[in-house]
Amino acid sequence: MAPFSRVRRAIASSLACIVPLLLNAQSAKDRSHPAEPASQSVSRAARRPPVTADSIVDSGPVIFKDVTLEAGLAGWSHRMGAADKGLIIDTNGSGVGLIDYDNDGWLDIYLVNGSTFDALDGKETPPHAALFHNNHDGTFTDVAAKAGVTNDRWGFGVAIADYDNDGWPDIFVSNWGKNRLYHNNHDGTFTDVAEKAGVTLGNWSAGATWGDYDGDGRLDLFVSGYVHFDRENLPYPGTPAAGLNTCEFKGVVVMCGPRGLQGEPDHLFRNNGDGTFSDVSAKAGVSDNVNRYYGITPLFVDVNGDGKPDLLVANDSTLSYLYLNRGDGTFDDVSLTSGFGLNEDGREVAAMGIAAGDYMNNGRIDFAITDFSDETKLLFQNDGTGNFTEVSVASGIGKLSVPFLGWGDGFLDYDNDGWLDLMMINGHIYPVADRADWGTSYAQRPLLFHNLRDGKFEEVPPVKGSGEAEVISGRGAAFGDLFNDGKIDVVINRLDGPPILLKNVNRDHHHWVELKLVGGPGSPRDAVGATVYLTANGMRQRRDVLSGGSYVSTNDPRPHFGLGDATDAGTAEIRWPSGKRESVRLPAMDRVFTVAEGKGIVAAVCGGKSCPAQSPSAASLSSPAHRH
Repeated sequence: MAPFSRVRRAIASSLACIVPLLLNAQSAKDRSHPAEPASQSVSRAARRPPVTADSIVDSGPVIFKDVTLEAGLAGWSHRMGAADKGLIIDTNGSGVGLIDYDNDGWLDIYLVNGSTFDALDGKETPPHAALFHNNHDGTFTDVAAKAGVTNDRWGFGVAIADYDNDGWPDIFVSNWGKNRLYHNNHDGTFTDVAEKAGVTLGNWSAGATWGDYDGDGRLDLFVSGYVHFDRENLPYPGTPAAGLNTCEFKGVVVMCGPRGLQGEPDHLFRNNGDGTFSDVSAKAGVSDNVNRYYGITPLFVDVNGDGKPDLLVANDSTLSYLYLNRGDGTFDDVSLTSGFGLNEDGREVAAMGIAAGDYMNNGRIDFAITDFSDETKLLFQNDGTGNFTEVSVASGIGKLSVPFLGWGDGFLDYDNDGWLDLMMINGHIYPVADRADWGTSYAQRPLLFHNLRDGKFEEVPPVKGSGEAEVISGRGAAFGDLFNDGKIDVVINRLDGPPILLKNVNRDHHHWVELKLVGGPGSPRDAVGATVYLTANGMRQRRDVLSGGSYVSTNDPRPHFGLGDATDAGTAEIRWPSGKRESVRLPAMDRVFTVAEGKGIVAAVCGGKSCPAQSPSAASLSSPAHRH
């Protein structure tokens, strides 16, 4: 750890008691506290488009192609609130989840929708969520109504997992209003069991994540609370609900929040194993009932390598949380002392999304955090013990990312060279950004960074006509192999518009391997919380099975490994949630292998279809499982 980081961490620790009070006392007037107001008198036609909507090159390598129309997704549209975005409820957008809901081996797409006051009042048809079934031919069909998962509430986040260990993935949707828990009926339909399960809550739940925090083999649920939003007391500028604040950003009156508004507490629900959950938030020490910071994206993931899922919460405009799992049903709040809660300068940011991945290939899970414009997007490097150094500027992503307002993000090996790259999805919340001379825009293009293998990244220039050049109001994003071709694709849930499906068309011919994990006794059935280390091509990569992350979204649950030019798929060491470790020799590359805990490889898929059996036999490929 760098000496500066040690000193900063010691200072942060000594201030742990007073910093939260200072953060809560900050004015709601301006998210970034600029020194000077920006002029709105500059003609947009007289100035060059900002980098957030430009810097597009005429030629170069195309990584992603927008296939939304041909895939059949363009007929669905997201809608959230009023067009003028005069309230915070109008602006945040929704998540997207990748789910193989019918267990056919192909990822389907769940898109959360928002709503409007008129829809809630029955004056217009509510916007509905979409469940796009994968037709195995590059197209998708919306079956949400038939499946019973339209939600028809004001939706935000989605977390997908098999919470009852029946072998079928379920869907949790976080709403303003009551949440949904859609139980998979195994026949293409779902039933909302949130009331019976006891997880409805009732005000503004932003995101959610599943994880077995207490090690009983059953997945528990964490739900982040955002703003307490009261329709009878709307927080327009100058109103009592907004603390009588004028709510300005860079000298311009904008919608109010989140600062200055009351926050919502967070909730941890323990799985009782009988279809119900118990709220153990206070007992576990993760309720945030005192500070009531503005929680957005949470994520269960093992931060310090002790085999127990820890908990991260990206909080908007306040300190973000890192809770280390003590292993006794409680968590230790190390947000300040770990270096995770603040940026390199010791300041809070408006954190939105969390990308988790071992981008250094050193076996440690690192994190990228998207945040507001005029803030560097954060990159936290893990020292292996649960302490972090923020290296955004040193890595090369800091300066480039400042004008962008980031939401969904993910580490993805887009060229299958064995090193995780980084993508961020962007879009402003203030429509006035297109009229004010802020050096930014309302709709924004994504950012794609290539891993240089030395701790640094370089931006991949967006080529005209490519998916990277799409200028949109991006929000949620999920990353996964939608076409079973070994390339990671991206689904973006756009604010107030159709989604974007970016198909990976990078021209590399590198090899790859993916694993579908099936947990045994003592582990969740879908292996959420498992960690896989693949030794191949002269390197050791790490991937984790996670539910949640990005911006209130859920990615492909199958660990994906790029192999470069190697023709040996190597050996996978799996650390199961039960604590058992298992080594599995992978007999071929360019395959999706199903690995069951204690049984080794039980199936293999090539191009979406069953592969011929490999030799040696699958049964002999697994070493005896043992507890670590």
